[in-house]
Amino acid sequence: MLANNRFAWLLCNKVNKMQILLDVTRVTATANYLLELEFENGQARVFDMKPYLTKRPFGPLNDIAFFKLARVENGTVTWPGSLDIAPETLYEKSILISD
Repeated sequence: MLANNRFAWLLCNKVNKMQILLDVTRVTATANYLLELEFENGQARVFDMKPYLTKRPFGPLNDIAFFKLARVENGTVTWPGSLDIAPETLYEKSILISD
């Protein structure tokens, strides 16, 4: 019986795989539309915003002065006007610089 329960638990975990959500703790927006990020696990990562600049709602970020207004709020990167990007996107699509 225990073996069957263990199998069901393993199967359930593979099907319902939960993602760990890490908060952003620091951001620096660079002149070439990169976000230099630090996450709560201590990892430093870089996220390239250029592919997102033509997508809604990120059009205003084409103005580099506006882009550089990036700040951390509630664990993710935000800009004035309630513009933000999901922390899981930032983590999954960024490049690790250091642990």
